[in-house]
Amino acid sequence: MTPQPTQTQPAKHTRTADKKSWTTWLLLLLPYLALCFPQLYARTTPELLGFPFFYWYQFTWVVLTSLILGVVYHRLKEHEKH
Repeated sequence: MTPQPTQTQPAKHTRTADKKSWTTWLLLLLPYLALCFPQLYARTTPELLGFPFFYWYQFTWVVLTSLILGVVYHRLKEHEKH
């Protein structure tokens, strides 16, 4: 009688990849949290090129969100390959 195969722990690279995938999804929370509470950034100073803080802060997050989405897309695409 041969012994039954036992379940083994997943490979370390799999756990690392899962953690990387989880942190990648976590990046998507940054823009939401940064813009979710307007009372924190609803002020006029400091100004940037004549624009009140309220406006340029939000516009900066538009650009940052695009960059974050690009990073998330590439990381998840890379994760699918493995």
